[in-house]
Amino acid sequence: METQLQHSKLKRATIGDYLIALFCVLVILICILPMVTLLARSLSDPGLLIRNEIALLPKGFTLNAYQTILSDARYVRSLIWTAILTVMCTILSMFMTTIASFPLIYDHLKGRRVINFIFLFTMYFGAGTIPTYLVLKELNLIGSPLVLMLPYCLSVFNLIIMRSFLFGIPDSLRESAEIDGAGPIRILIKIYLPLSTSVIATLSLFYAVGRWNGYSDALMFMSRNRDYYPIQYLLYNIINVSASFETALTEGTSSTQGLSETFKAASVMFATVPILMIYPWLQRYFITGVTIGAEKG
Repeated sequence: METQLQHSKLKRATIGDYLIALFCVLVILICILPMVTLLARSLSDPGLLIRNEIALLPKGFTLNAYQTILSDARYVRSLIWTAILTVMCTILSMFMTTIASFPLIYDHLKGRRVINFIFLFTMYFGAGTIPTYLVLKELNLIGSPLVLMLPYCLSVFNLIIMRSFLFGIPDSLRESAEIDGAGPIRILIKIYLPLSTSVIATLSLFYAVGRWNGYSDALMFMSRNRDYYPIQYLLYNIINVSASFETALTEGTSSTQGLSETFKAASVMFATVPILMIYPWLQRYFITGVTIGAEKG
C-alpha cells in the first residue's frame, strides 16, 4: 500500500513537471516567434513580402537590407554612440545606486527614515515632463549628450533592490572590519562589493537594457542634435516619422513598399541583436540576483 502511494505521488509530480515545462515552452515560443518572423522578413525578397508569403522562414534570401544599413554612416555612428552611451550610463548608474544604498544599511545613520521616505516618494510622485524640460533647459542640458545620462542615472526601484541585498550581508563582517580600523569606503570596496557580484550584474543588466531601449528622452531633449541620436530614436524616426527617408532609399525600384518593409525589419534586428548578445554572459548572475531577495528577505 505504501509503495502504491509513493508511486502515485511520483506520477502526480511527474505530470506537474510536464505541465510546467509545457507552460515554459509556450512562453518561450511567444517571446521568440515575433523575433523569428522579423528576421525572416528582413532576409526575404521584397516581392514575396508584399504578397504575404513570408511566415517563419525567409524566402528569396537576400542581405540587401542589411547592406543598405551598414553602408549608411548614420546607422553605424548611432550604433557606436549608443554602445558607448549604454556603457557610460550603466557605470554611472551603478555608482550612484551603490553610494546611495550603502549608507542606508547603517542603523545609526541620522535621518535614515527621512531619506528612505524621500526616495520612495519619487517613485509615486513626479513633476512631469514640462517641469523636467524647464529644469534641464535652465541647466543648459537640452541638446547635450549629458541629458541622456544625468536625469535618469538613478532608479529608486534598483536602489531598493541593492539596499535589500546589502542588508542581507551579516553585520558581523562590517563590525569586524570596523574594529580593525576600516572606514566605510574601504568596507564597501573590500567586503560588500565582492559579495554583491550577482546583484551588481543583475542591476547592470537592468540599467543597460533600459538605456539601450530608451528613446523618449532623446525624443524630448535631443530632437535638434542629430549627432547624438541613440539607435532606438533613429529607428523610431524611420518607422513612425520618416516616410520620405524610406522613399528616398528605395527610389527607382518597382517594389518600394516591399523594400520599405524589409528595411524596417532589418533596422529593428540591427538595433535589437547587440543587446541580446549580452544576456547569455550575465545569465548566471541574473538568476542568482533575482532570487536572492527571496532567500535573504
